[in-house]
Amino acid sequence: MTSQPSSPSLRGAVDLSSLRTPRPAPGAQGAGAQGAGAPGEPASWAVLDADSRLLEQLVQLSTQVPVILVLHVPGDATSEALSTQFADAADAQAGTVVMARLDVVAEPQLLQAFGIGAGPAVVAVVAGQPVPLANQELPQEALDGLMGQLLEVARQNGVAGRVPALAPARDGAAAPQPAPVPPLHRRAHEALAADDLPGAVAAWEDALKESPADETARQGLSAARLMLRTRDMDAAAVRAAAAERPDELAAQTAVADLDVLGGHVEDAFARLVRFVAAHPGEDREAARAHLVDLYIVVGSEDPRVHASRRRLAAALY
Repeated sequence: MTSQPSSPSLRGAVDLSSLRTPRPAPGAQGAGAQGAGAPGEPASWAVLDADSRLLEQLVQLSTQVPVILVLHVPGDATSEALSTQFADAADAQAGTVVMARLDVVAEPQLLQAFGIGAGPAVVAVVAGQPVPLANQELPQEALDGLMGQLLEVARQNGVAGRVPALAPARDGAAAPQPAPVPPLHRRAHEALAADDLPGAVAAWEDALKESPADETARQGLSAARLMLRTRDMDAAAVRAAAAERPDELAAQTAVADLDVLGGHVEDAFARLVRFVAAHPGEDREAARAHLVDLYIVVGSEDPRVHASRRRLAAALY
């Protein structure tokens, strides 16, 4: 897709006013609980009481910024943790990501709409396309990596806008202050924003040379390489080749790359585990190494990675 400006005007494109928490009557609540957007007031980009009536607008909004949907089960501890965790993560991006919480007990059809059997679950929508993210609370490092990947995939698809706040700050919290970004990380993100994938790869490589234990850089490098490998792919041709040549390593790794980038993580992992199990020799090792690199892209703490590692070990031994 054609890259968009980093901060396009959204007024008129999507009516954000209906997504915002209404401003209470004067004196109804304490300071800091007023409507979002007033000068100097802390604000949030997480809507905790969305419903299916807003879903169409949220999907439209996903053409401007990634929209994270928490499919929420009220009273469930995991669901509450996911809601808080992803609301904080969205707020930390200060307008480049939006989160909305949807009650799937009150509206169970929402689970069916996203092909999910049961909640809680977290799904991102980028340019109208759903991308599964999580179904359990994540360690902070894994969450940070996941948000970075989401923003990178969004930028690759021309989704790089910024929106006004949708709600007052939760619990009167101060406006989020993004953590300082290391210079080489900033260089990588700037390259990604400019659609300079080779430049992003080079910046992440330099960051790893400077600090070999930098897991954020390691994950960023694997993700940038994945995007570079897939940028010029013809998806239909790649999938046809994989179907016609099940024993060809390049055909199988290419379609696995597309699946990970499109959010079909389990499919990608299962494909390469099957290939490893069926192909001894050099191809087996190359497929294993490619799969391990995709594990890095998804994040080492992701439950899908844990499950696939167990299957890979069984296939190898």
